[in-house]
Amino acid sequence: MHIDFVDQTLRDGQQSLWGLRMRAFEAAGALPHLASTGFKTIDLTGPGMFTVLTRDYFDDPWDTTDFLVAGLPGNTLRAGMRTYSVMGFAHAPESIIDLWVKTLIKHGVTSFWLYDVAYDMPTMKRLVDVVVAEGGEAVPTVMYGLTSVHGDDFFADKAREMASWNGVSTVELEDAPGILTPDRAKTLLPALKKAVGDATLELHFHASTGQALHNYIIGVEAGINVLHTASRPMANGVSLPSTEAMVNIIEHMGHTHSLDKSKFAPVADHFTRTAEEGGHLLGVPAEYDPRVYDHQLPGGMTGTLLRQLGQHGMTDRFPEVLAEIPRVRIDFGEPIMATPFSQFVGIQAVLNIITGDPYSMSPDEVVHYLLGHYGPIYGPVNQDVKDRILSSPRAREIAEKWERPNPSLSEIRSNFPSGISDEELLLRFMNSKDEVDKTLARGPVRKDPRRAADAMVANIVDLVAEKSRATSLSLETPPFSLNLRKKGTI
Repeated sequence: MHIDFVDQTLRDGQQSLWGLRMRAFEAAGALPHLASTGFKTIDLTGPGMFTVLTRDYFDDPWDTTDFLVAGLPGNTLRAGMRTYSVMGFAHAPESIIDLWVKTLIKHGVTSFWLYDVAYDMPTMKRLVDVVVAEGGEAVPTVMYGLTSVHGDDFFADKAREMASWNGVSTVELEDAPGILTPDRAKTLLPALKKAVGDATLELHFHASTGQALHNYIIGVEAGINVLHTASRPMANGVSLPSTEAMVNIIEHMGHTHSLDKSKFAPVADHFTRTAEEGGHLLGVPAEYDPRVYDHQLPGGMTGTLLRQLGQHGMTDRFPEVLAEIPRVRIDFGEPIMATPFSQFVGIQAVLNIITGDPYSMSPDEVVHYLLGHYGPIYGPVNQDVKDRILSSPRAREIAEKWERPNPSLSEIRSNFPSGISDEELLLRFMNSKDEVDKTLARGPVRKDPRRAADAMVANIVDLVAEKSRATSLSLETPPFSLNLRKKGTI
């Protein structure tokens, strides 16, 4: 077969390892090489990336997106989104969701992978129709989970329905926690390949248990020919398999591909250097840990939970949280552990440990989940747990008064300064006024890939300290020269 690749270096690779903190200048040096490697699609961005860039750096995410798009000419670029929101876990109005799709397409991001781990199929189909109507590519996604209520037939039925929708030519299968075993892959992957018929099936597996490469091989043997990978420094561990490793495997199996392997090293060298300079993690192969199959915690959540425990001086109790997560997951009806349900389970486990009184405190999102506001719950919920959570005054208020917000776009615009662009409206809807004001005041984002000046100064300080008896230092390059002389010397 001919195998195509979807690159995840700039999106899920950096989401898994860097926490979505990749800035424009940190990607700049790799863009020419990624652009000419020959990927079927390059996954580029999503609402979470917009939020982090605005909140943490006051970087304009639209300017960042335009820079990335301009640096990847001739490639199909993709964004991901849930079917009912564009930021956080709250339900967004359909008018905002539709505007997000329309505006990203205007900026050159034309492919969308769409997911809902509760499988609210009418809501997903509505969004597929929106993407197709705007001229984009809709890629509905089957989110895999290891539960007693989601069998091969369940996933195959959902894939078959997705592939039947007008305008859908590709369906994706994602294993976010990396918990698909080779034995299960041998039954699941052929079933999904058959279910989608003439549509393309893409595989997006995280390497958290070290078995994703093996599962990709099983997928190829089942006739699946599109695989998601990332450049080696942005791969492995809680990220996806590396492109380098998978290409070697594909070639050894006797299959063909369209990737220019000479581009691999420049991309890898760039991100290795950038990660070291920015204090980001580099991907390393994960050691097998069977506990992953119990807690099923997506890799990106581990840091979040540790940070939450650290705020209470309880980092040492993280093993207790990992032990609590499976209990909460069962109590909540065995939801598939992917966003947002993995967050609901993880946060509730943390609260159970912190309070010492399980389910005495629950966030609003858990209340909404148990009330069915996020879609169907397929497994049996622990009724005692549900009764306790829903008996609080706040839960009763939500149950009595909550309705999904669905104002029109004109109604939403009336709450913001008149005449603002669609881009600014989306930023203001997704973030606080202060964050957006500071972001817009800063102007264009930094795109220069050169090393930061503070790193140069640090190197000079280190050099002077090493040569403590030196009285002068001179640096000279074609455009400038620098001369430093110790006070009191001639």
